[in-house]
Amino acid sequence: MKEPIFTGAAVAIITPMNQNGSVNYDEFAKFIDFQIENKTDAIVICGTTGESSTLKVVEHNEVIKWCIDYVDHRIPVIAGTGSNSTACAIEISQEACKNGADALLLVTPYYNKTSQRGLVAHYTAIHNATDRPIILYNVPSRTGLNIAPETAYELSKLERINGIKEASGNLEQIEKIYELCGDELNIWSGNDDQIFDIMQRGGKGVISVLSNICPEQTHNIVEKYLDGDLDGSKALMDKYMKLAKAMFVDVNPIPVKEAVSLIGFEAGPCRLPLIEMDAPNKAYVKETMQQYGLIK
Repeated sequence: MKEPIFTGAAVAIITPMNQNGSVNYDEFAKFIDFQIENKTDAIVICGTTGESSTLKVVEHNEVIKWCIDYVDHRIPVIAGTGSNSTACAIEISQEACKNGADALLLVTPYYNKTSQRGLVAHYTAIHNATDRPIILYNVPSRTGLNIAPETAYELSKLERINGIKEASGNLEQIEKIYELCGDELNIWSGNDDQIFDIMQRGGKGVISVLSNICPEQTHNIVEKYLDGDLDGSKALMDKYMKLAKAMFVDVNPIPVKEAVSLIGFEAGPCRLPLIEMDAPNKAYVKETMQQYGLIK
């Protein structure tokens, strides 16, 4: 049995930016404190929502190190260090390990993609070059590459492959992963609208976009389930479903950075090629947040 890096809700945290596109570390510190004070169980730094794909390698390493130092062991910090280049992923992963990351989140290779055998080789190489637990990240809608359940099973045999963030949306596949791997591969939901469904299939929680604006509520969805209050968990999931989906009316993280700004933090702009939402979507996000009492 592999102990999960965390149970509950980890925030797939945004990267606050200044208007000139540089990282706004002062605001980042305030936002991390807000997350920890409101029951976030772990921080995933430099993931998709953190705009990792637009960070230069030197920035990527700096942001991870800064976050680890600032959090200072209050909760686990999971560093997004994946790449479509195995060598690059190893380089960034080793730096994150050196800087004290509690675990690594590794997205599947994108654009060039690979075969299932290639996935095993890719992840095995990173595993063997690092010394921290690894969470696989399966998000085929972005990468064009799916981790098959049988591949997840092969990877679960590696000592430090701790789990998988499952954002395929395929509940049948997730059920198969749990059937094959059991407690040798922890499963976390990568989709906020499937937290309850994935918990029913052996999940240990969620790596969440919604947690950026509703950290305590997202934590509570998981906590209720783990405490045996399935009805309470489902009711809370149903209550926040509309808000969770509103965070994806445009490409992530465009809507959630808008939402974070609306609750009072200086999230700043996204970096190109991501651009500001159009007026109808901005209005929809604002109206939805008003319905939930997050803003007036």
